[in-house]
Parts: sequence; C-alpha cells; structure tokens
Amino acid sequence: MKAKKCLHGRPTTVLLAAALIAAAGWVLVGGRVSIGELTAVSQTALRRPTGQPQLLSVQPLPQMAGEMCEWEPASATMSLASSLLQQQQPEGELALSPAQIAEMSQRKPLRMIKDNYSAYSQIAVDLTNDEVVMTDESLFQILVYNRTENTPPTAAMSEPKRILGGTETSIEYQCGVYVDQATGDIYAVNNDTVDKLVIFGRDKKGNVPPTRIINTPHTTYGIAVDETRQELFLTAQESSAISVFHKMAKDNEPPVRLLQGDKTQLADPHGIAIDSTRKLLFVSNFGNVSTKDKSTSTGGGFGGSEKPNWPMARESAVPGTGRFTGASITVYPIDAAGDTAPLRMIKGPKAQLSWPTAMAVDPVKGDLYIANDTGDSVLVFNVMDQGDVAPRRVIKGPKSMVKSPTGVYFDAKHNELWVSNFGNHSAAVYPANANGDVAPLRVIRSAPMDVGVPNIGNAYAPAYDSKRDQILVPN
Repeated sequence: MKAKKCLHGRPTTVLLAAALIAAAGWVLVGGRVSIGELTAVSQTALRRPTGQPQLLSVQPLPQMAGEMCEWEPASATMSLASSLLQQQQPEGELALSPAQIAEMSQRKPLRMIKDNYSAYSQIAVDLTNDEVVMTDESLFQILVYNRTENTPPTAAMSEPKRILGGTETSIEYQCGVYVDQATGDIYAVNNDTVDKLVIFGRDKKGNVPPTRIINTPHTTYGIAVDETRQELFLTAQESSAISVFHKMAKDNEPPVRLLQGDKTQLADPHGIAIDSTRKLLFVSNFGNVSTKDKSTSTGGGFGGSEKPNWPMARESAVPGTGRFTGASITVYPIDAAGDTAPLRMIKGPKAQLSWPTAMAVDPVKGDLYIANDTGDSVLVFNVMDQGDVAPRRVIKGPKSMVKSPTGVYFDAKHNELWVSNFGNHSAAVYPANANGDVAPLRVIRSAPMDVGVPNIGNAYAPAYDSKRDQILVPN
C-alpha cells in the first residue's frame, strides 16, 4: 500500500478556506463534483487538529503483474471454513449449534506439522553444580544436562538429567533463561502466551508449580541480572522497552524503572547482556518499532495494567509511525531509565546483524558474543565497538554446526562459549576464542542428526498457496 496521507495540526479556518477554494476551482475548470465529494472535502477541512497524524485517505494498490495465486470459488472445496462462509444465518443466530461445536472440538487433525523434539532456545550454565540449562520452545520445557555431556554421533540424542514441564509449571514459549550461581535457582521467560517469569528452585523437576513468579509485560523475551544491584532486566518486544525489576520481586510487583521511547532507539529488542566491569547494558534489536502516545496508554499490556514503570504497549502506537530501522546493538549505562538515548550503537552492513538474539559478555577481555539467528552465525565484537563496524571474529560454517542460533553463554570458569541452535536440535561448545568454521568441542543433541527442523516458533495464522501447493507459516 502506498504511504498514507496524514493531516498534522493546523488552524481549522485556513484548512476550511483552502478546501472550499479547491472545490470551487474544480467546478470552474469544468469537472463535476458530487455532493458526496463535497461532503468529504468539508469533513476533512473541519477536522480538528490533534497534534498527531490523522488518516485522510487511502490509495489502493495498483494492479500487480506477475504470478498470482488463482482465486477459487467457495464451492471449490468442502472445507469447514468455506462451508461456514456460505451459510447466511439470520442475525443473532449461531451458524452451528452448541452440540455441533462440541463435536467439532473433539475432532483429531488429519496430520500435523510439528517439531516432536526439543528445540533449544536459550542457554545458561550452572557453574556451581556443573550443569547446563536450556529452554525448549517446541515442547514447552526447561531441560537440564550435565555440563560435560557430549552426544555421540551414532546416538539418537542425549537424555536430560532433569526436566521441568507440564500445565502446573506455567511454562510456554520459553525464551530467555538465567541461573543464580549462588542458589541454583532457574529464572525462565515465557515470551508470548503466558506473561510470567517463572522461577524454580534447583530441587524442582517434573510438572510442579514455580517456586515464584513475576508477572511481566507482554512479549517479554530476554533476561539479564545485575547481582551487585540485585536487579533483573527484561526486554519487551512489542513495546520496545526494557523493564527493570527487583531480583526478588514476585507476583504483581511493578518494575523499579523503565527504558522506553523514541530516543532510546530500542526497536523490537530481544537479547540483553550486562558488562558488570564497565557498568554497561547491551540490547540486541531486530529493528521494528513505532512511536507510542502516552496519552492513550493505560499503563500498557493486555488487561490495562496501571502499574508504575509499566511499558506502553502496541495499543498506544501512533498510527502511521511504524517503521523498520534495521538490526542494531544499542548500549546504555546500566542504570539508564526513561527516554534515554544510547551511548553508542553497532549498526550497518559491515556488522552483519540479522535477527541478533541472545548476547553474552566476557568482562575481562571485553568480548561481546551475539547469536545471529538468521545469519547462521555467532558474531564477536569488542564491548567498545560502535557504528558500522565488522565483527572481530565470526563462528560460521558447516563444521561449526551453527544453525539459527538463539542462545549464547560465556563460561568464564572454563573459558568456553556455549551456543544453542534452534535450527538443528543442538547445543555446541567452543573455545572462547573460536573463529571461523571451527568444529565444536562437545555437542548436546535432542534429536537424531538426520531429523529435519520445521523451525516453527510461535506460529500465527497460516496461508495456503494454491499455485505452488505450499503452506505458508508466519512465526
């Protein structure tokens, strides 16, 4: 669709005069003006200024050339959707009876496209107990393995030593994960359908309730903890915000501060990492953002929370301000709050950023590790890099087994880098200074090596391309 025409606040009398002159000019030139057109012009001219863009008109897309999917009449198939669309029921009446709806709800699918194996999302290491912890976005689980586990090439998979999962756990679409090195507690983020951060004690396993929960903004993704200040940092995708909670917060306790606004240049933030030595906060951004209008916000989120420091959600977006700014890494002081501009950014074609997701920092050497999801790579920058700068090192290639990586963890105790790969059911371990197409030191797999990966994360409404006989699945 072409750009929408917007009306910014101007004196009403000037607009009215301009509109009437334009209409009169059209008539004098010889064009005929209908009553409807004059009415529309008058309504536009009388529109009161609001200080925000206002939609005046929409221009339809031009006729598209090239291959198009063929249109089929509703009668061409006997699908449930088409049959329901053909039924013209009187207003107020249900197309189906309650009994029919109940019967349909029990029907089994003819087939499914689903990953039946664990898809590792993000990763952390319990250095005290020599364990590695991973979130499973496919089967809604948290998996715990021995840190030294190494799946043999001939083995189908490695069995976890402990699993958390089931309806009692409140685990769904698990993304970010953090392990408290002092207690062994696991902090795990639910990304979309359950707006909760779930915390489990190290002794927990199976289908058990969380030891503690924190209600979080919608589409929370990444997590980082500053143990010195006892603060917990969370990224929120849709609201392009960073919420900071007390580490020991629970239930409906609000954040202690919020980072959000156009100046922050946060744009669909995902990963987050802390440099405790330099007191810096790093955020990876996919690049999608819109301006939020505080006057229309109810505190953000689904349910209209009025909690302080709660981010303005997508419902507060100003129409017409949605934009793609490009993937980036933004850097802030660790105590940044409000609409604060970043200290610096890494952004541009040389940086090779493509859906940068989880991040990890080596505070001693100053290395910043980035899981570069759709780039099938791990990028390594210096924490002081800025602008359109190339990575210092890149782990990428068939020997490396890096495929759609979404998690990284720097193990300072053993000088190792862990990478969880959403694209091939594996988590791989490398020397911290690894570079190029280097084979891992160890690999943990959740599926046989020859099993394909559907790469379905949080699937939205699918579509069917009848010309190519393909199913399209947006995630």
